[in-house]
Amino acid sequence: MTEKHASAQDARYMQLALEQAQHAWDLGEVPVGAVVVKDGEVIAVGYNQPIGRHDPTAHAEVMALRAAAEKLGNYRLPGCELYVTLEPCVMCSGAMLHARLARVVYGAGDPKTGACGSVLNLFEQPALNHQTAIIGGVLADECGAFLKRFFVERRRAQAQARKLAHPQV
Repeated sequence: MTEKHASAQDARYMQLALEQAQHAWDLGEVPVGAVVVKDGEVIAVGYNQPIGRHDPTAHAEVMALRAAAEKLGNYRLPGCELYVTLEPCVMCSGAMLHARLARVVYGAGDPKTGACGSVLNLFEQPALNHQTAIIGGVLADECGAFLKRFFVERRRAQAQARKLAHPQV
């Protein structure tokens, strides 16, 4: 089920997710951040770490879900909301559905791997035994611009490294 309107509180939690994304950037990871909230309190955070951890599942959402489950002592997270700066992929969306989140709020859409409507929408599959509400586009411009800046800088650094490795004689 897709919700239509974001609240000021949604924007506040998304800003916290952007702060987590900065941690990923600082490590050279794709800058995606996530925050899990229960009853108005942030209970867990996460940021992308698949490169550094050598773990393809170490996406921001999964890291935040793991921390929330540990804190609550339960692999199910009923009543929890997850805020993430980039539309979740299939893997992360599946984990969110298994965790029984009440709601997922994301920032920028992902036209290549987004599983909340951009490529497909796992959350709108009526055959699934749990329904999680989703809302997209919260601080989408800020989240998208953050990712774009990261990739521009990364391409610039790669081009500079190529120039240094193969100087014109």
